[in-house]
Amino acid sequence: MWLLRAALLLLLFSTSSLAAHRIVLLAPAAADIIEKLGATELVVGKTRNVAEFPQAQKVGSHIRPNLELITALNPDLLIISSNKFFSEEMAAKVNAKLFNYSPDRLDEILEQTHKLASLIGREDQALRLIEKQRQKLKQLRPLQKPPRVMYEISEVPLTIAGTSNIIADIITTAGGELVTGGNRKLLRFNPEAVLTLQPDIYIWQIGPMNQQPTPPTKRGQYQRLNAEYLQVDQLQYSRANTQSFDNILQLNRYFQERQK
Repeated sequence: MWLLRAALLLLLFSTSSLAAHRIVLLAPAAADIIEKLGATELVVGKTRNVAEFPQAQKVGSHIRPNLELITALNPDLLIISSNKFFSEEMAAKVNAKLFNYSPDRLDEILEQTHKLASLIGREDQALRLIEKQRQKLKQLRPLQKPPRVMYEISEVPLTIAGTSNIIADIITTAGGELVTGGNRKLLRFNPEAVLTLQPDIYIWQIGPMNQQPTPPTKRGQYQRLNAEYLQVDQLQYSRANTQSFDNILQLNRYFQERQK
């Protein structure tokens, strides 16, 4: 029996020693996940547009991270959103593990949450967090008819969400039908095409990518658009994390109210 206990203790300490203890966060969307996993104290560096983790040093943006500042923090885990802005070669100079957090679908949020948790020794917390998100989806109510929804990323140039965007999965799971022109994340569009497609609901975001848009109701060409307009916060909708599941519930309720 004592041999079994010794083996379990050895496994426990070895697993704990392998877990990351110093995180530099270059993927803003993952901030919510780390916080919900109870790993706030592990974050030593972050991008300047991450509001969480006030104790962490800012190391530039996710597009232009400062390699010198990152190296000085001596991290053992780098969480990125794309190899385009932080390559494996750059990570090798820091001598840290590289984890790419970039889910495009709801199931990928849960999968990547589990993988991230295993890197920081938060597996039990991840199981509870994942189950909580699944329970949220059980609260959805079916719609009589799915509304046709268009999602504006930016007014100038006019850009809408494509089917590869997390927005697409949020809208369809909430009971809507995404009106779009392709399967990329972002699609350049024009007002005439919007009028041709005639969505039932036009969602427009405000945030870094659409800072001071003209309200759609005040755009000349949109006067011929027979749609309801819904304004949302870009950072709330564009970042794929647990907030995405809350957005689904909110949209589902919004769709329900429009069918009464």
